[in-house]
Amino acid sequence: MTPRTIKTGVDLYVQEGGKSGPPTLLLLHGLGANADVWKGLIPILQKRWPGRYFIPDFRGHGRSSHRAPYSYAAHAADVAGLLGQHDEVFVLGHSMGGATGLVLASGWFGINVRAVLAFGIKIRWTAEEIAKLQQLARNPVRWFDNQAEAIDRYLKVSGLIGLVDPSAPEALSGIRQENGRFRLAADPMTNAAVGPTVEELVAAARSPVRLAAGEKDPMVTRTDMALFDGHAVIFEGLGHNAHVENPEAVWRFVEDAAEQRSEVSPHMK
Repeated sequence: MTPRTIKTGVDLYVQEGGKSGPPTLLLLHGLGANADVWKGLIPILQKRWPGRYFIPDFRGHGRSSHRAPYSYAAHAADVAGLLGQHDEVFVLGHSMGGATGLVLASGWFGINVRAVLAFGIKIRWTAEEIAKLQQLARNPVRWFDNQAEAIDRYLKVSGLIGLVDPSAPEALSGIRQENGRFRLAADPMTNAAVGPTVEELVAAARSPVRLAAGEKDPMVTRTDMALFDGHAVIFEGLGHNAHVENPEAVWRFVEDAAEQRSEVSPHMK
């Protein structure tokens, strides 16, 4: 796996690896997180994915540069710059990353998305929830006097508390040090990236869409997902960050979806 920074309108940090040739797998993280949440899946990819993969930090997150505006479409445009126009692309997206994958599958960015496999997408939004995120986007950066406090805050807001060791590199990548003080790596304005609705995004997608969620995920239910995927998958015993809790379970979701829709790619049979 080789990390690098690519300019696609912003300086985008990307981890990439795998084998040469098709298909390409794009792994997209959720709001406030970064590429390191996929760490547990990388050994599986290296053994069982037949092509190459890209794992970016979205703009305004992790090690990528901060540059508003933040939206599903802006994130989709950024990651489209990583891909060739004729690449055969599968998207595995978590939460906001799943919504971004649906936008990428619209065809508006010239990318050949063969399937979107999304888990943990919040489908029902109340006006109060949207207003809260918009307020968070307007809040100033919160500074911390020491690294441990900043890491604790990052793990809490990203839902990774208890799942990621505070001393691990993937915890450190969620914060930044500037002038002797510490802050979260994510730009507060990234919270403004809400909408269009999932109904609109699924309607616009030109590729098959499969949905999943953790059994204990408070953000989405089987009933919510059944509106768009009658065969939505529930990860038993898992929460919102199923890919961190049990990477193998998420990979089974990928393989099962590929098997059920093997017609979308001869490489995934």
